[in-house]
This record gives sequence, C-alpha cells and structure tokens, in this order.
Amino acid sequence: MPTEFAAVRETHSGVVFLVGDRAYKLKKPVELGFLDFRTPERRLAACRRELELNRRLAPDVYLGIAELSGVDGCPDEPLLVMRRMPDDRRLSALVRAGVSTIDVIERLARLIAAFHASADRRKEISAEGGRDALRDRWTASFDQVRPLGVLEPAVAERIERLALDFLAGRRALFDRRIATGRIVDGHGDLLADDIFCLDDGPRVLDCLEFDDRLRWVDGLDDIAFLAMDLEHLGAEKLAEHLLDRYAEFAADPAPSSLRHHYLAYRAFVRAKVGCLRAGQGEASAAESAREYAALALQHLRAGQPRLILVGGLPGTGKSTVAGLLADRLGGVLLSSDRLRKELADRSPHDPAAAPYNTGIYTPEHTQRTYVELVRRAGELLEQGETVVLDASWNRARAREHATEIARHTSSELVALRCTAPIEITIRRLRERDGSFSDADPVIAAAMAADSQPWPNSVTLPTTGSPDDTLTRAMAAIDPPNTP
Repeated sequence: MPTEFAAVRETHSGVVFLVGDRAYKLKKPVELGFLDFRTPERRLAACRRELELNRRLAPDVYLGIAELSGVDGCPDEPLLVMRRMPDDRRLSALVRAGVSTIDVIERLARLIAAFHASADRRKEISAEGGRDALRDRWTASFDQVRPLGVLEPAVAERIERLALDFLAGRRALFDRRIATGRIVDGHGDLLADDIFCLDDGPRVLDCLEFDDRLRWVDGLDDIAFLAMDLEHLGAEKLAEHLLDRYAEFAADPAPSSLRHHYLAYRAFVRAKVGCLRAGQGEASAAESAREYAALALQHLRAGQPRLILVGGLPGTGKSTVAGLLADRLGGVLLSSDRLRKELADRSPHDPAAAPYNTGIYTPEHTQRTYVELVRRAGELLEQGETVVLDASWNRARAREHATEIARHTSSELVALRCTAPIEITIRRLRERDGSFSDADPVIAAAMAADSQPWPNSVTLPTTGSPDDTLTRAMAAIDPPNTP
C-alpha cells in the first residue's frame, strides 16, 4: 500500500504533520508534570533542545525549526522540521514481519557504542548513574505501581526484593562504572519503533529531551532499553546479539548480572507505564503491564549474584560439579586446593602430600586458605559476579564466614554437599590424574571422621552422569516453578 502523501499523528505532548517528504512536529500547550509547554517561549526552547540533542545521532533527519504563522493576533508557533521516515522501515515493523535484521543490529551496536564514546561526561552526569540514583528510580516506580493493584502482589514483591538486594550489595560495581567513565549523556529512550533501517544505515530518532537526568545513564542501561524492546517483540536472539556486539564495540567488561539488571529495570519502567494506563481505564494495559513485569522478574532472577559452596569429601566429584556449575552460570570458580598452594608459594601442580593436618594442610594453613577464599569471593560478589567455591567445607566456622559474606553482599547462598559411596570415591581417588588435590583414601577417611555436620546443605549424589548431576544441582540453585 503506498504511503499517504499527508497524515497527522498525535501524542500526549505533540502533533506531527506528515506532508510529502517532510514531518513537522508541533508541541502542544500542555503541562504534564514532567514537562511544561504552556508558553510559546517554552515550546520554542523545547524544539531547539530536541533539534540539538537528536542531531547527535541523526543530523540528516533533524533539519531545523520553522514557524507556523499565527492568526487573529496569536504569536507564531514553532515547528520542528524533519525528514520524513518510511513507516515500513521501522525496526519494529521489520522484526514483526520476520525480516532478517542481523546486519542492522550490528550497525546499531557500533553506532550506539561510538555515540557513547563521544557523549558528554561530567560529575553531575555521573551522579545520575550511581547506585543510589538508580535505587531512587526503582523505588519511585515501586511506590507508583503498588497502590494501583495491577500486578500480582507476589510478583511485585519479588521484583522489589531482588532489585533492591542487587543494588544493596553492589556499590563497588557502580562506583567502578562511574570511575571508568561509563555514565554518559545518552539517548534515554531507545525503542525499535523510533529506529529506521535505511539502505545507507539506521537512523535513531526521538531521544528523551524534556529531562536531562533521565538521559544521564550508564551506556549499558541506554542500550539495554532497545534490547529489552526487541526481546518483548519476540526477538530474544537479536537482543542478545545487540548487547554482545555493543559490549565488544564499547570495550565494556560489565558482568552479565548488570546486563540483566538494566534489562529488568527497563522492563519494569514499561510495566509501570502499563499500570498507570490501566488505572486510567485502558483495557489492554493491565495485561501488557503483567507481561513486562514477568520479563523484569525473569532478568532479575537470571542476574542474581550467588555464592555457591560446592563441598564434600575427596573423591565425591565436587571439583567436577563446581566446574560445570561455573560454566553453566557464567560464574567465577575459586578452588581451595589451588589457593592453598598459592598461599604456600607453590605451583598448584606441585605435589604436597602429607599426613592429615600436617604440611600445608595444618589447621592454621587451612583456616588461612578459607579466609582468603571467602575474602576473594566477597570482592567478586560486590562486582556483580556469581562465585562458585570448590572446597571440602567440612568445618562449620568456614561455612559461617561464607554465610556472612553472602549476607554482607546481599547475595544468595547455595550450599551443595557432594556424596558418593565409599567404593566409588576410593576408585576415583586412585584413578584421577591432573588434580590439584593431594588427598588419597587415607586422608579421605581421616577427613570423614573429623568433618562437622552440615545441616543446611543440599545433598547432591554424584553417581550419575555429569549432565544428570548438573541438572540436579541447577534444580537446587534455581528451583522450578519459583515465582
């Protein structure tokens, strides 16, 4: 169907007149709380600001400002003049139509990374990307949504708890983002509806211009809005590719937990909008709000930093399980066997066998090893990493220290105790090769006699295949049917 020569589009704050190859955007004389366009001077200032900001990404689309001549003594009305974009080339339209846009996503990732690299940075901008500012925005959204009663209370409460827990334990992560210049004067409203895929490259329109603070965000937060929008459109792989390529082009080492957190934040912003519209009587808005809330919860759960203790006696397969879990979760694996030798200034591959509680296995050196193991885990948790600790965990004191670190960093603690019949552990100990451990069946028997009860752990039999054991471990970490 051919494009109409002339058309009119209306939003809550403006009217767009489409005529031929031009679009003329007029500001309504309204006051909406977050913006005030009641005077011609304010409307002109808003047009100028919109022109200035959007020319950063689409200079050939934002052409200038014209005036609509007044009548009957009314003052002239400012109009933003734009190059008209083809509706059928919207990124959202292409995604819905199933058109391959992988090349466009690649170009968008590069474009936004370059835009962020040259974007304005200063102290007041950085402050808006800090942990406390983000927490304030989350809290304001919760306060707006809670009395509306649109979301299931259990879902809303879990979103709030997971979001605030993440922020509570991650000050070091957000401080590092500020220190490394990751907070920028960005776009603030990246949506697939406002991106046009032209033959000579994408055009990104309609940045957020009415409140600078809402545009002052972490670059990852900025691009996450578009990734969340793509995911909501059903293009999860495209969203993932966008974030992966952005991270590469922006040389951004952010942990996956921060990516998930920003995706959740952007989804909950849309959920809030849906709740507000539902409260105003829009019939379909409640279901939309619940969809976005489910997406927010999905990402908060996926990005939840965890401290996972994988313990057990020698030969029970704990090191194998710990490695599989670290790979599956994208977590950092720390091993007591390796660290013990590092602290003794020895190569992890050097044998250091000694009778039980002697050599580098004295109680004092063991305690030093566990203290350092947990300390390193705490630093990683504060940076948003999930940490898997591979150790025997046969002493209550060491487990209590780990529990305290998890609590201090508002991280979820999961304790897995690997088990296997004695005949299997003996065979494994005799047959294993390349292990950092020096334990043999005699040491294992002594440890079994000396181990303290571990009542709060999940028992994990390891007699099945590695895949089966990993499946059971994951079920203990993230139980199915959890809201």
